[in-house]
Amino acid sequence: MLRSMTGYGRGERTLGGRHIVFEIKSVNHKYFECNARITRGYLFLEDKLKAYVQSKISRGKVDVFLQIETLEETDVQVLVNHSLASAYVQAFQELKERYGLADEVSLPLLSKYTDIFSVHKAPEDEEAVWESVRQVADEAIASFLRMRETEGARLKEDILEKAEAIVSLVEQVEQITPETVDAYRERLRIKIEELLEDNRFDEQRLLTEVAIFADKVAVDEETVRLRSHFLQLRKLLESDGPVGRKIDFLVQEMNREANTIGSKSVNAKIAYLVVDIKALIEKIREQVQNVE
Repeated sequence: MLRSMTGYGRGERTLGGRHIVFEIKSVNHKYFECNARITRGYLFLEDKLKAYVQSKISRGKVDVFLQIETLEETDVQVLVNHSLASAYVQAFQELKERYGLADEVSLPLLSKYTDIFSVHKAPEDEEAVWESVRQVADEAIASFLRMRETEGARLKEDILEKAEAIVSLVEQVEQITPETVDAYRERLRIKIEELLEDNRFDEQRLLTEVAIFADKVAVDEETVRLRSHFLQLRKLLESDGPVGRKIDFLVQEMNREANTIGSKSVNAKIAYLVVDIKALIEKIREQVQNVE
């Protein structure tokens, strides 16, 4: 199925004590490029996340946003700096003995000195976190791909419509080309008859000149190749998987054939038809820039 390179998707769920929001969007790009913005503390997911996105998307400039909020505090540890606490206790004991203080060194007293304590986040279970993130990412990517496919269907319809119009113009070129040769033969005959009063001239020479002219203006090979390119275009549009680059190359070949027809043309009608053909090919090329 044809896919556009433009898309957006969002997933949001609470899993494993974490609230996870995953967003993905993309725009046109010649190759695959992925940028990730991830909540601080979860950067260990970046490489795995990019690889996972690339397994689903082959082309486009992709931006992903991952926000993780911890809802449960079971992963927090409070550690005591016993060396520092011991130093405080020793200092208080010295003060008590030196100045004859009655109060004892107590826990409420020590708790006022917050530098004794440090709060640490326990090591994450990276695989468990990734599994939760992957589930939310799948939801967002599925929505993202549906949007790409919907836009791809529209692009396919538009490209096929323009391709049909080009084939119709090519048919007109094929019809006009023999008429051009016949008209040249008649003009050449009249010119020779005007130059020769006795109306006697070499019929074989006339046929030879006409044959040379017909060969110069013949566009049979080009129109046949154009038709072949359009058949290939249809196959690519119906195929599965990324085809944007292949179609882009095919459009370049179409344009080359159209240019050759234009350079051979000595007929104003054909010249005008070639202009219309090239204009439609350019419109197809513009659309293909958005195909994955």
